Amino acid sequence: MIRAVVFLCVLLFQPVSFAQTATDFLLHSPNLPDKLSDLKGKVVYVDFWASWCAPCRLSFPWMEKMYQQHKDDGLIVIAINLDNDSEQAKKFLSSIQPSFAIEYDPDGDIAQQYKLTGMPSSYVIDKQGQIRFKHQGFFVNKQQAYEQELTTLLNEME
Repeated sequence: MIRAVVFLCVLLFQPVSFAQTATDFLLHSPNLPDKLSDLKGKVVYVDFWASWCAPCRLSFPWMEKMYQQHKDDGLIVIAINLDNDSEQAKKFLSSIQPSFAIEYDPDGDIAQQYKLTGMPSSYVIDKQGQIRFKHQGFFVNKQQAYEQELTTLLNEME
């Protein structure tokens, strides 16, 4: 019985790894193409966040670091804000000034397509447009594992 409980606990705290085609959505950032599916050939880290979410805010320095280290290898980071009022998000963003793409989804349309159940939620999309990893929450002690997922996908052949 104890083994079963331990096994279930381990499963609950593991990242979900699977392959499913990423739901397409329009992009509005100036340095990106018109839609997510146009990014095939790149590894895309999509992060859903809100300005009031403390773990969301904690993830920004890590996302910036990953973007700076791996953008020349083909990594794209897209942070999708879900605040009803984008001014709160813009205030937070002005204090940290990320260099990766920021999108706004105040009505939650994109979040609904991705069946979001909590924040932050992130999706790691491979070069073929398949979601390979999904995370709910951001844990500082798992940053190395998150980076390993990115580098694994960046090193895969197309």
